[in-house]
Amino acid sequence: MESDLPLYELKGKRLLPIVQGGMGVGVSAHRLAGTVARCGAVGTIASIDLRHHHPDLVEQSRHCRDKDKLDKLNLIALDREVRAALDMAQGHGMVAVNVMKAVTEHPALIRQACESGVQAVVMGAGLPLDLPEMTEGYPEVALIPILSESRGVGIVLKKWMRKNRLPDAIVIEHPRYAGGHLGAPNLQEVGNARFDFPGVLESIFQLFKELGIERERIPLVPAGGINTHEKLRALLGLGASAVQIGTPFAVTEEGDAHLNFKKVLAEAKPEEIVTFMSVAGLPARGVLTPWLKNYLSRENKLQACAKSGRERCASSLHCLIQCGLRDGIAKIGQFCIDAQLAAALRGDVKKGLFFRGSESLPFGSAIRGVQDLIEYFLTGVKPATLEA
Repeated sequence: MESDLPLYELKGKRLLPIVQGGMGVGVSAHRLAGTVARCGAVGTIASIDLRHHHPDLVEQSRHCRDKDKLDKLNLIALDREVRAALDMAQGHGMVAVNVMKAVTEHPALIRQACESGVQAVVMGAGLPLDLPEMTEGYPEVALIPILSESRGVGIVLKKWMRKNRLPDAIVIEHPRYAGGHLGAPNLQEVGNARFDFPGVLESIFQLFKELGIERERIPLVPAGGINTHEKLRALLGLGASAVQIGTPFAVTEEGDAHLNFKKVLAEAKPEEIVTFMSVAGLPARGVLTPWLKNYLSRENKLQACAKSGRERCASSLHCLIQCGLRDGIAKIGQFCIDAQLAAALRGDVKKGLFFRGSESLPFGSAIRGVQDLIEYFLTGVKPATLEA
């Protein structure tokens, strides 16, 4: 693809300055990640509950209440997805796996991804202080934490430097714009100016200087709200090496979710994109579908009746280390996030929870291919015709 934007280097690979964000459950699986990588960028598989893409594993998990069996099936699915994405990439770009620190089985998911040949592990939803230990024996795998401000970056860097390891890149996610789980401590902090990219990038570069780290040693990758070629170019001008993009990739032809899922995201009006507290204790951003509207109307009542009990886990996965529903934590979400995200993956508008970034999409409501999207971000040129 012709562009005057610079490439950047990650683990010896020269890559386009675009990272496709990991989106679960199953929204970014092998087809999307493999296609993005084949174009020369970083494609990312979201590691959570990938069995939903495999009919044989879905059949084996039907009516199953055995957490160990469900976890094993999801590891089998992750292995299949990583290998399929690498096969699609044909040696181009890089295939990554996103793993949430907040997920109970994150060590097993990371090990499986590495064993399956993944080229990078991306970790957010918590400080990935022990990521170097969890990937020990796989020095060729790039380690990429997701953080939101320089304070968290400093904690991770100082901890990792004591282990003689540095991140291979760092994703800097802006809670005001990103979709899914957000890196702010509460709803009131989501829009805080301390998360704005210019100040965060500047403070991280100053931190590098104080720690004796060369500025170019660790690529910084802003994420959240980047929906135009101009924004990408401006962030590179501030010293970023690449940007991470989520929702625009979710609605591409190669996105792994149902077509109804893509339409919900692409057709959402600004007033239908809301921020609320998820079951993991983090703010979250999604589309105000019938399920979410109904939930929010009952949220206060549900929180007032919160109580703990392992039987309250609708999926039996006990997927999160901390779950508002299962653990009876009244101040956060009171629903099964796995069940709601799985419904969204199937395109069930009435029951699904549809995470989405806050900004408009480059092609409006049109569903286009990954290559069209990447070319637009690199050049600013949109396809000649866009289907409404």
